[in-house]
Amino acid sequence: MKLLLDFFPIVLFFAAYKLWGIYVATGVAIVATIAQIAWLRWSTGKVEPMQWVSLGIIVVFGGATILAHDETFIKWKPTVLYWLMGGALLVGQLFFRRNLLKSLMGSQLELPDQAWRVMNYSWIGFFAVMGVLNLWVAYSFDTDTWVSFKLFGGIGLMLVFVVAQALYLNRFITEPDKPDEAAAKPGPGEQA
Repeated sequence: MKLLLDFFPIVLFFAAYKLWGIYVATGVAIVATIAQIAWLRWSTGKVEPMQWVSLGIIVVFGGATILAHDETFIKWKPTVLYWLMGGALLVGQLFFRRNLLKSLMGSQLELPDQAWRVMNYSWIGFFAVMGVLNLWVAYSFDTDTWVSFKLFGGIGLMLVFVVAQALYLNRFITEPDKPDEAAAKPGPGEQA
């Protein structure tokens, strides 16, 4: 359910673009993101900081797109968001000596510090590359191609990256100790 909610504004943006064009789609994306944040706030009582940042970016860049009637602003929005997320991870690691991924996910996943560091730098690199890739598609192809890339390419590349990272992290994840079967069996003269 959470995954569907995360992609809700992108899917609506894509559908609205196909039906009515970039400016209506941008307005739909703004409204969908506001609705997403409102739903999260109402249903869980909390909204993650990056979701607030994403809302701010879509309102600013989407609003500029609609007001200036210039699609360049909305095309920059994913790059700005990717670079902000990657930049936050990098600043946390280099200047504050704090791995923000470990801070966010450490209670759900137990990994050695080296694995957390690799994961952190992997995400930094992924966000940097995705930001550049978004700009390349935005400026090298027509808007229709960029919108399709935003939905299918962005989500597809994210999925491939997450699967690759899961394969890497799998070597560090240990299963809880199982009781020794021999110790669990009663010995001679003991009751079962």
